[in-house]
Amino acid sequence: MSLVLQPRNDDKLWTGLLSSAPAFVLVSGWGVAADGTAHAALRCAGARGGTAKITAMAKAPDVAGASRVAFTLEVSVVPYTTQG
Repeated sequence: MSLVLQPRNDDKLWTGLLSSAPAFVLVSGWGVAADGTAHAALRCAGARGGTAKITAMAKAPDVAGASRVAFTLEVSVVPYTTQG
């Protein structure tokens, strides 16, 4: 699945994307374009089903400190049946 985050309206920039359960959903190909649009690929990590929360972090570029969660997506993985 492709995830595209539009540029933010405030002074903050997208800084990273994390998966709460990389055993179910992996984040790859993270990048932020010059216009502030962020792109990432999310893929199923295995044959088991489960859920993962994908969180996108953002912060102002000229402010010290940690990024804060600005977007959350819950992804459910349902495996294909192997028999049937």
